[in-house]
Amino acid sequence: MTPYHIDFQPVGRRGECKDNDSLLDCARQLGAGISNVCGGKGKCQSCRVKVVKGATTDATQSEEKLFSRDELGQGWRLACQAYPKDDCRIEIPPESMTSPQRTQVEGLEIAVAPDPPVRTFRLKLSTPTLSDARADADRLLASLKEQQGVECSKIDGEVLTSLSPSLRSWNWECRVALRSNEVISISPLRSLSLGLAIDLGSTKIAAYLVSLEDGKTLASKGVMNPQISYGEDIISRMDAAMKSPLEGKKLQKLVVDAINELAHDLCKEIGRVGEEILETVLVGNTAMHHLFLGLPVVQLALSPYVPAASMALDYKARDLGLRFASGTYVHLLPNIAGYVGGDHVAVLLALKAAEIQGLTLALDIGTNTEVSLIDSNRISSVSCASGPAFEGYQIKHGMRAGRGAIEKVRISDGEIQYQTIDAAPPVGICGSGVLDILAEMYSSGIIDKGGRILEGHPRVRDQNGYREFVLIDENEIGGRPAIILTQEDIRHLQLAKAAIRAGIQILLDVNDKSEKEIDNVIIAGAFGSYIDLSSAITIGMLPDLPLNRYRQVGNAAGTGARLALISSAMRAESRNLASQVHYVELGTAPQFNDTFIRACYLGDLNRIDGLRKDASTHV
Repeated sequence: MTPYHIDFQPVGRRGECKDNDSLLDCARQLGAGISNVCGGKGKCQSCRVKVVKGATTDATQSEEKLFSRDELGQGWRLACQAYPKDDCRIEIPPESMTSPQRTQVEGLEIAVAPDPPVRTFRLKLSTPTLSDARADADRLLASLKEQQGVECSKIDGEVLTSLSPSLRSWNWECRVALRSNEVISISPLRSLSLGLAIDLGSTKIAAYLVSLEDGKTLASKGVMNPQISYGEDIISRMDAAMKSPLEGKKLQKLVVDAINELAHDLCKEIGRVGEEILETVLVGNTAMHHLFLGLPVVQLALSPYVPAASMALDYKARDLGLRFASGTYVHLLPNIAGYVGGDHVAVLLALKAAEIQGLTLALDIGTNTEVSLIDSNRISSVSCASGPAFEGYQIKHGMRAGRGAIEKVRISDGEIQYQTIDAAPPVGICGSGVLDILAEMYSSGIIDKGGRILEGHPRVRDQNGYREFVLIDENEIGGRPAIILTQEDIRHLQLAKAAIRAGIQILLDVNDKSEKEIDNVIIAGAFGSYIDLSSAITIGMLPDLPLNRYRQVGNAAGTGARLALISSAMRAESRNLASQVHYVELGTAPQFNDTFIRACYLGDLNRIDGLRKDASTHV
């Protein structure tokens, strides 16, 4: 196995890689951040790169189908299919990078009385003497009882290891942190009581550094989930973990390293250190939960999709590889089902589901979309495999919400008006942009209800026997390749929006409700916060209701995680909510297939019955 020097630009990552590692493998090892939707199977263009120097293996059949002869001649390859045969310099285009991306951490701000499971006490211990030679641990526990009236009988092993030298270096004054009946940390008097709330999404990780004393959020930050290098979809990641225990450990380590770095950055921002983090709450969908904990996912990937565990769990942070205070625990909210996890429980917690008045629809939109219908004390939930199309993937010129991504589009009198992130030159289309384009094309008569691109519009052209819509042509962007939406792109978008709309309809049907009875629609999640609601309604992804019934609330899962971090009562409420939810498995709903086919059409679901008979020929 010959090692080659691989240089990834413009990210500046370089190092040695083996000749039996693909360029995608090399990028993973060097932290170059190349996207990959299909899990390295050569079925997508998300890991498209350009070999500007050096030799690689010949193009595969997959690449010959995806690239023209000229493109292959220019060095364009799929990173998952190309293997180095020499030292190489690789150029990663913006649309293939896993970062930067706009990662949203903003969400609801809810006041709750702090009642964290961790309590801290300031102690002044008496110094040992020949007449008082008690063990240091006994002296500490006795002082807790004498000075604070708190009885405790257990000390974390790592705390015990550092106890004696620490007490002496601090002149027998310290701050003691207790969780239940266990001392989990001792620290200098000047230290703070910090907590970390984490929303572990399949695309992004959002983290919040919180004061456990007053519940205030001190700093927050979002980053891309580095597991994306194994595939944008959850199935690809579970498949990797199932094939090799080593890959499962690598997936877990990627997340742990990202969380450690987030914690370090957040603590540095406020002038503190990670050892002051005394409690952590993490929420994620069931698959992310299992991969993070190293739990088996085989049974989760196969019908009937059973989790290894659904109850709330507590793990020592250090046992997971997290570098916080010695005895810090990670608390994970309960899962509801195989594909509805603790992140949706956190959403329901943030929305105060038990107190919601009127029939309410709550959606957390992402690669996997969770939907709940809340009616008084009854909560019904489904999971919709909406896929990555609305996050810019499976789309020819799709990309994440990074600099230069087209995020808003309008078609007025045949003219294209668009807005890019950071007002930068356009390089691709992100999720909110493709949603707008689809709605505008439908409203302008460029596509019909079945999603077919029609002839006659000056921006519609035929390429190799297939129609495509030119959003920005070559002349508008200095001769660079045009940014287009293809017929296949539209089909992917139809399937994504149909999954969400069908899930909503099944919940309504199961509860014998109609969409007109819905009083409130609450949309959570980063993508859900940036979409144009009118566009989503126009294409039929969301019910045709007055806009004043809709509310976009940002990262509600992150809000729920923060609530559970600072309040034991909120943790109890999360368990109560999870136990109340009636989970509906879409595959078992007798009307699902018919509803899904109808939902593939564009426009209001309830106005397309006359077209149902030929739906399968259109999508």
